[in-house]
Amino acid sequence: MLVTGSLAAAQTKFALISHAPDSDSWWNTIKNSVKQAGEDYGVRVDYRNPPNGDLADMARLIEQAAAQGYDGVIVTIADFNVLQGAIKKLTDKKIPVITINSGTTEQSEKLGAVMHVGQPEYAAGKGAGERAKADGVKSFLCVNHYATNPASFERCRGFADAIGADFKKSTIDSGDDPTGVEAKVSAYLRQNPGTNAVLTLGPTSAHPTLKALEKNGQKGKLWMATFDLSDEISKGIKDGSVKFGIDQQPYLQGYIPVAVLATMKATNSTDLAKVAAAVKANSKTMARFTEYGLTPAYGDRHIGSGPGFVTKDNIGKVEKYAGQYR
Repeated sequence: MLVTGSLAAAQTKFALISHAPDSDSWWNTIKNSVKQAGEDYGVRVDYRNPPNGDLADMARLIEQAAAQGYDGVIVTIADFNVLQGAIKKLTDKKIPVITINSGTTEQSEKLGAVMHVGQPEYAAGKGAGERAKADGVKSFLCVNHYATNPASFERCRGFADAIGADFKKSTIDSGDDPTGVEAKVSAYLRQNPGTNAVLTLGPTSAHPTLKALEKNGQKGKLWMATFDLSDEISKGIKDGSVKFGIDQQPYLQGYIPVAVLATMKATNSTDLAKVAAAVKANSKTMARFTEYGLTPAYGDRHIGSGPGFVTKDNIGKVEKYAGQYR
């Protein structure tokens, strides 16, 4: 019986299909996480992606997965309109789907997915704002270097709502040219001298903002936090000029869907509360999350991979596993 059980487990196979081109190293952490989740739950996980990031190719990969009889498929919602037809081929065959990373929980539900695992942008911004409010922050500048993505503004809006600030008046479209970002940040702070804090949406805006603050004599004096991490941001966290980095914990976006799908299959259950409880109670899973310093946010249906806050207290652990499991 034991042999039969292990053979059955070995035959369980899932696919994770991302939109990322081969050149995007950020996804290495997710590749590592699905490998480890496969080991921990005794299942096979195939990682698939369009080599050049072409979404029509991604849609074809999803259609192929539907034809190949996977027990579950994990997919990013890189573009709802482009991918919904291909994803419907999975759900029509009753293949469970979990969406990750890009897209929203609403889109995930429309697609008929089991759940979405990612960082809700508004909640991440609000979580950062609540920390700022505790530090006495009442006004801020949000430096948005990728205003072409409407979801990016949700980060600024969440932060503004948490501290009671006017979201639109507090946000600038900085562009992504470092010199331009630095000039726009300096100009805003000159024109709004009462600004308590600065929030940047990633290294592209964080690095020139730090330069602007340094030139203005405000580095380490004006409250600052940022989304994402880099060597320069890590240095700022350690020297106190950056309060924290907001990390979407990509490892969880790969590991949790595999754990959920494997648990659903093993228990023959679609009761998400019971499945999530089983994942939380799994000793191998908890050992991974503790070792890498990861904190998922379990909701009634969806699971947040962030926000995870990187501070002076945990920066050592994050740096230790950066690019591998963080």
